[in-house]
Amino acid sequence: MSTRAYKVFINVNLILAALLMLTGTTSPVQAGQAQEAPSAERLNAAPPGQAAVAQLENLSSGYRHTCAIKSDGSPACWGDNTYLQSTPPAGTFVQVSAGDMHTCGLKGDGSLDCWGDHYYGQSTPPAGTFTQVSASWVYTCGLMSDSSLSCWGYNVQGQSTPPTGTFVQVSAGGFHACGIRSDDSLACWGDNSFGQSTPPDGIFVQVSAGGTHSCGRRSDGSLACWGRNNFGQSNSPAGTFTQVSAGYRHTCGIKSDGRLACWGNNADGQSTPPGGTFVQVSAGGFHTCGIRSDGSLACWGDNTYGQIGPNRIFLPLVIR
Repeated sequence: MSTRAYKVFINVNLILAALLMLTGTTSPVQAGQAQEAPSAERLNAAPPGQAAVAQLENLSSGYRHTCAIKSDGSPACWGDNTYLQSTPPAGTFVQVSAGDMHTCGLKGDGSLDCWGDHYYGQSTPPAGTFTQVSASWVYTCGLMSDSSLSCWGYNVQGQSTPPTGTFVQVSAGGFHACGIRSDDSLACWGDNSFGQSTPPDGIFVQVSAGGTHSCGRRSDGSLACWGRNNFGQSNSPAGTFTQVSAGYRHTCGIKSDGRLACWGNNADGQSTPPGGTFVQVSAGGFHTCGIRSDGSLACWGDNTYGQIGPNRIFLPLVIR
């Protein structure tokens, strides 16, 4: 296929995917995927063995794959590997963020490394040092060492054009992104078709951008969600939380007592968390993963690509 024809093919896919997103019939994350047939090496990546993830520092659920950082700083990914998004490079990292067909990691020296699909440049980070990275479907955002934001990749909705100013956190969602400014107020940009880029006023300590909705945790521990609510993904429960994670069409949070609460789409069981107490949760496309208080890793929901792995427990885990 010629380069011109390939670009037309991809752009048509993006238009169709955006239309389908409005109807809620499929995920627009398929936009931006190179349409070549996967090679033999690009099969679903298997979860690491028990010894390989004896200690984890960081966890991130992507659309159809999952990644984690082990205690020695090396990354481990499993699930969909069509574009090698589950084949991390050698080296050590302090944070990882799994998107759709690409993944990015933050190294100890503040530099970024991304792998997987890069048709729109989403896996080509800019130079400079960073303190956080957030990978989405076909773009990526990062918090630079000077507290400014930088985003790269697909930008049809302006999601890769962040506002100026200083920030303390950033979260890249479907075609929108949100960040917490240095004064603890929220700012969102990009697609606002469902109000997902119109955050409420107030003081926030964490924000998470999902598919077409966003959620934030206020300074008092309560949650606020805004944007699309066709599956109830923006109906946050009452109570206080220590973390919130917005996925494609569902959301999960850790309550103050350590127990999990998930709401929204539950077609694959992604919003039916196990019992027990947790210290970290990450909502992905149609699956969710979390780290229990005893250090074991639990994943639930869709496992079509091996993104939750077989039923196994990894002990012990060390959480940063």
